[in-house]
Amino acid sequence: MHLLVIGAAGMIGRKLLSAVVASGRLGDRDVSRLTLADVVKPEIPAGFSGEAAGLALDISDPRAARQLVAGRPDVIIHLAAIVSGEAELDFDKGYRINLDGTRHLFDAIRHLSEMDGYCPRVVFSSSVAAFGAPVPDEIDDTFLTAPLTSYGTQKVIGELLLQDYTRRGFFDGMAIRLPTICIRPGLPNAAASGFFSGILREPLAGKPAVLPVPDTVRHWHASPRAAVGFLIHAATMDTGPVGHRRALNMPGVSATVADQIEALRRIAGDKAVALIRREPAPEIMRIVSAWPRGFAPDRALALGFSAESSFDEIIRIHIEDEMAGEIRV
Repeated sequence: MHLLVIGAAGMIGRKLLSAVVASGRLGDRDVSRLTLADVVKPEIPAGFSGEAAGLALDISDPRAARQLVAGRPDVIIHLAAIVSGEAELDFDKGYRINLDGTRHLFDAIRHLSEMDGYCPRVVFSSSVAAFGAPVPDEIDDTFLTAPLTSYGTQKVIGELLLQDYTRRGFFDGMAIRLPTICIRPGLPNAAASGFFSGILREPLAGKPAVLPVPDTVRHWHASPRAAVGFLIHAATMDTGPVGHRRALNMPGVSATVADQIEALRRIAGDKAVALIRREPAPEIMRIVSAWPRGFAPDRALALGFSAESSFDEIIRIHIEDEMAGEIRV
């Protein structure tokens, strides 16, 4: 199998590739070739013995999309995006990367499909930002997508394109609406949701963290480990039972900020919680207040997707995967 990962230098991309290389397979097929692309050249994962290429390119350039699909990858996982806060601050950049880049990729596949019947599996990473207020406490699989951010709008347009290109037979597409991924390792990024990870990641490492929203804010979360599982399942599952509605709400954990903090207290103690400093940020609150609070992801669960069942589990996964099992507070 030839696997193409776009956005391969990002956190989820790296974790996905580590999982694939560790098993040597994607589903029941051996992975013999990797093409990895991002705005910076991705590293080839250690231990991969097949053919591999890492490419630094601009996904918003149509020539880049044509270059990526020229080798006719069997599975394409599209993770590349400008995150929510940056897409809101830089309107042109958000649409250029998140929308134009996706459209160019889909069209490059379409041209090959029309020429010789090429039809890969395409997995598109969408987001719960596809939904905007007013929302119920639990969003079901029939709820209206009406985003209130540029990022969410760009993701919904990508979902619609994927469904139409799949309907036309150009590729076999799946769009997975990722929960906010928590706890994200590494340094903070420009995502409006970044504080959800920061108020846990930093105290666990003995560092201070800033909380810009009230404790009552509720949101939908899953771990990086769960996100990798979503992608692998979407890349390998039988899509026949999915039907024409190819965008799925992923499972996760609905939790308030207070729930997160109490889970941190149970696992790391009062000293960790004391490192959280409250500094209200109205712009972050404006964005986050329009996001979903919880889901009833019945379709995804029935199709075999799974995630954590508690925030304690999410924190423990971070400690295992990123901290060698050691809390440093």
